[in-house]
Amino acid sequence: MRLLTFVRFIRMITKKGPADLDKIQNMGLLAVKLTQIFALRPDLLSEEKCRQLQSLYQRANSIPKEDSMTLIQNRAPSGFLDAFESFEEEPFAAASIGQVHRGVLKDGSEVVVKIIKADFEKSFRKDVSRMRRWLRMGLFLNPRLRKVGNPIGLLQHVEDYTLRELDLRNEIQGAELLEQKAKEVEHQFPMPLLKFPKVWPELSNRHILVMEHIKAPTLESRLSSQDLSWDDLLQLFRIHGAFMFGIGTFHGDLHPGNAMVDENGMFTFIDTGAISHAPESVRSALFGFFYYLAKGELEEAFEAMLTMADTPPTGEAKARYMREMHETYADFVGKSVSEVSLTQQMMKTVRIAVLAGCRFGEEAFPIIRSLMYMDGMVLRGHPDVDLISSMGPYLDEFASIVELPYRTDTANPSITSKTTFWEGNPNPSD
Repeated sequence: MRLLTFVRFIRMITKKGPADLDKIQNMGLLAVKLTQIFALRPDLLSEEKCRQLQSLYQRANSIPKEDSMTLIQNRAPSGFLDAFESFEEEPFAAASIGQVHRGVLKDGSEVVVKIIKADFEKSFRKDVSRMRRWLRMGLFLNPRLRKVGNPIGLLQHVEDYTLRELDLRNEIQGAELLEQKAKEVEHQFPMPLLKFPKVWPELSNRHILVMEHIKAPTLESRLSSQDLSWDDLLQLFRIHGAFMFGIGTFHGDLHPGNAMVDENGMFTFIDTGAISHAPESVRSALFGFFYYLAKGELEEAFEAMLTMADTPPTGEAKARYMREMHETYADFVGKSVSEVSLTQQMMKTVRIAVLAGCRFGEEAFPIIRSLMYMDGMVLRGHPDVDLISSMGPYLDEFASIVELPYRTDTANPSITSKTTFWEGNPNPSD
């Protein structure tokens, strides 16, 4: 993305009034991906602007039906259309990378066919390379930004998951991996309300994907119609949080267009090409932070965050860190997301923690981005709830599959230790 294009993009996103979505799409795939992140930030943009930008999750430009058929003829496996009883040439949905057609196989299976709309990779890599160059110049002029925000690391994360999405075989492999990981912990943490669509690998390749037609609405649809219940959102956090904090392998782009939920509360994850992995040190530190924060145990929460430091601070540096964290989180627990945004709070926390020696490298971005999505969905659907306190019971569940990084010895508060709670025992006092 050229510098002038990026400046125009930021102005379009932040200005009052609706953005020109056609112009954003014409700016390239990177602009669309960045817009999808902004779309869930009503704490940064107006609610009206966010609602407009959210249409890019599911209603991007599609290609003419004659071009769709040309793509299928040129890129689908041999004999592809012979497997269909019927195939709808008009797409019924389109997103930034692909568009989706309905069809019925000759065995009667109702399916959807996802088609990569164009050869995005070359232009996308060029845009990322240009933006990385501008960011490096900015970091050279202000090196502290590398520690506090590391925008190059965030850009690397966006590049990585987008490139994986461009090969639809990754979507098949991603769903298989998540299913496998869920089975590995099902005796400790069952997830009966999660499923993945059936796929037909023999009819699929890097450009074409044939999978089961799931008729449940997406979270985006449910949020737009204001009928996504708080219980469903909490269940989403329970499932996605277990993958993030406990398993360490999770859906790396779980925005509202990439999950569906039916009237029985059954979730289906789609677009699983972007799988993220978080090392134990990062996820245990962040989990410990939220675990103790939800319980109102601030000292424990702040100590847990310090396990991300190569050398934890001592003396006056430690005292300053604790003082700033207490000021930041004074009266935080119990506040609704409309009163205090979790994302904004985390950004303040990162700044304080970095100055205390903590490292937030590229491996932390997928979790932070997922929390941004979750926070944004809560802001849209249930702005008056207290997300942190509501997370408490599920964090207790996660403790059966997560190593808590820190606990103060109750007999001697100056002694700390890493503690693992297995066998379903989430209570650090037991």
